[in-house]
Amino acid sequence: MTPSRKRSTTPAKLLRITQIRSRIGNQERVVKVLTRGLGLGRIGSSVVLPDNGYTRGMILRVAHMVRVEEVAGDVAAS
Repeated sequence: MTPSRKRSTTPAKLLRITQIRSRIGNQERVVKVLTRGLGLGRIGSSVVLPDNGYTRGMILRVAHMVRVEEVAGDVAAS
């Protein structure tokens, strides 16, 4: 019998992603990542998402349009 793994009790890291530039004039796939993937729609809007590979990949696609900040794991979207 294999021993069970202990789950990490550290809180998950979260990222606050804020849109700082307009989506007008960008490729359609970039606009879809911004609106459907990240949930941003207008300049100044922000979302709090978990820091994982999926989120980081979307951020890389739209890095020229967003600002990313790390927030404490226990803080809810504000």
